[in-house]
Amino acid sequence: MHKLAEKELNDLFIEYFNTRDVSLRNRLLEQYLYIAEIVAKKFSGRGVEYDDLFQVASLALVSAIDRYDPSRGIKFQSFATPTLIGEIKNYFRDKTRLLHISRRDAEQLLKLSEAKQALSKKEKVTPDDIAKYMQIDVERVLELLEMQQAVSVSSLDATTGEGDDQQIGDFVGESDEGYKNVENSDFLKWSINRLSDEEKRILHERFWKRRSQKEVADILGVSQMYISRYEKNILEKLRKYSAED
Repeated sequence: MHKLAEKELNDLFIEYFNTRDVSLRNRLLEQYLYIAEIVAKKFSGRGVEYDDLFQVASLALVSAIDRYDPSRGIKFQSFATPTLIGEIKNYFRDKTRLLHISRRDAEQLLKLSEAKQALSKKEKVTPDDIAKYMQIDVERVLELLEMQQAVSVSSLDATTGEGDDQQIGDFVGESDEGYKNVENSDFLKWSINRLSDEEKRILHERFWKRRSQKEVADILGVSQMYISRYEKNILEKLRKYSAED
């Protein structure tokens, strides 16, 4: 495989971003497959075969290519690496969780992941979409989604398991000026201040205290469905405020 120069790669990304030509995506995948190899190797030796990790990382690489916007000025390696690491951590988390839940839940969680992957082309995937795809009730979908979020995300301070004391965070790309952290922080505070007291409390309990929807529902004396719908409305408001900015 001929390795393309940085400018050629950028031009290829621009063309793919504008055309969504699958053949262009495949060329980009070939050029950056080494990232999947590096990340998969760093997580090997932890009870999962390298080939399985490489497959997970490769699928995550495809997703990263689809989501990458070359106009933002962020290097693709810095953009993609956290995505690959995140998917592999999720893979380890799911394998661990499957050992502690019923066979029925385990099977449906796997089907849930398949459904989300199959529906990923849609701009916005709702629990209703997933329910129709899986042919189950929306309530059950919400239970599965909550179950999927139940395990906390691994710390970036954790080691990779290779025996070299290197940490997961060492492989995450450096922050780019394009993220505009200060401006985003100010905007987030401004957006939250526009929410009602109840909305602020739900947001605080869910994302600051990292409580599950069921835990928040129990605290407020409402149903989990109520919290799920309320949370969806809050996020919609925040997206709307972002669009107005």
